[in-house]
Amino acid sequence: MTSLRRRLFTILVAATGVIWLCGILWLFVGAKAELEHVLDTRLQEAARMVDSLVAKSEPSLAAAASAAAMPEHYERQLSCQIWSLDGRLIARSGSAPDVSMTDKATGFSDRRILGENWRVYTIENPAKGVRVMIGDRLGQRDQLVADLVKGLSIPALLMLPVLSLLIWLSLGRGLRPLLDMAGELKSREADDMRPLPAQHAPVELRPLAEALNSLFAKVETARRHERDVTAFAAHELRTPLAGLKTQAQIAMAADDPSVRQGALRHILLSVDRATRLVRQLLTLAKLDSGLESIQAECVCVGVVIEEISKPAQPAARIVTVRIAPALRDFIVTANRETLGIALRNLHENAVQHTPEGGAITWDVMPNGQGVIIEDEGPGLAPDELPLATQRFFRGKRQPPTGCGLGLAIVEAVLQQMGGGLVLENREGGRGLKAMAVLPRATGSCP
Repeated sequence: MTSLRRRLFTILVAATGVIWLCGILWLFVGAKAELEHVLDTRLQEAARMVDSLVAKSEPSLAAAASAAAMPEHYERQLSCQIWSLDGRLIARSGSAPDVSMTDKATGFSDRRILGENWRVYTIENPAKGVRVMIGDRLGQRDQLVADLVKGLSIPALLMLPVLSLLIWLSLGRGLRPLLDMAGELKSREADDMRPLPAQHAPVELRPLAEALNSLFAKVETARRHERDVTAFAAHELRTPLAGLKTQAQIAMAADDPSVRQGALRHILLSVDRATRLVRQLLTLAKLDSGLESIQAECVCVGVVIEEISKPAQPAARIVTVRIAPALRDFIVTANRETLGIALRNLHENAVQHTPEGGAITWDVMPNGQGVIIEDEGPGLAPDELPLATQRFFRGKRQPPTGCGLGLAIVEAVLQQMGGGLVLENREGGRGLKAMAVLPRATGSCP
């Protein structure tokens, strides 16, 4: 059943029916017990009445017969017998059977007579030498209970369609806010990400409205980010591609070998810049979509730094890379590929900002919670330090080959690993210190 309204209607009607059925059963049991008590009391009263009549009359057959002649309202359902103590039937009412209704001397008893079950109350009068028996048929009692239950059940059954209609209409009115919300969403355009008015929604729908608003905000942020990435990529790629075309034209038209070689070197630099930008954009897209593998393992940070430091250094620039020996024993729990992405971007960022002939230093943080890379570049202005990890941020001292994604990628990777990135200018105002907080390995690693 796909309709929420129909499902609730079925549940409510079924629950109402079950409650009514339980009520009828409870009424049946209670009415039966109460009726048994009332009718037993009536038997006792009738027996005492006949016994008192017998006690006041002469002990003759006519007097006993007169005593056994019960009033009309009793005669319809009660039967009376008067027996002598020696076992002779002295008198009986018209509805009483010919045989003794019970073999019990006094009190209540049940007996089956001529195919019918009887309830009998007996009083013995030794002074008059008689025994008075008053009884009624149990089938009549059951019929009274059945009539009572039927009298209550029939109106309830007749009211069930009316109650079902009221439940159906009430559910429609109660679900109206949900239908209104669905109608509003259906009427929106594909790019309409305005939040729903959750503050005026019913309490039951408020979590749904808040969840949808949160989803709308995430989708809008993702779309805005996608537009920014697309626009930035188009802008950044246009420059190296234009340079490639220009330098290729120069190389084709130049007769001087030195001019041709210079143009080819510029072509290589433009290709490197475009390649790095595309690689960073792809890495950022993978991090945002969660496609990067997150399987952790024990990784030696020193080995990874040695691997990334060799191909990352351009051949046209000479930069010294110093790797502290302590890094060879620095083991972290991380995914090797994602850790390599973060460290490579840190290294490439340092290489870009370090002048030719400068040095880059890798070391372990003093507290042992991560690694430090220091360069000899211009550093960052104090007001730019909190903004350096934002995507596409390019500071005033950014080199022309930068695109503002390297540190953003580093921070995203480290946060996925449970770490973080801290940036500081080196003492003396020359160079930048980047501290990558990494989760140390726990337990034994091979």
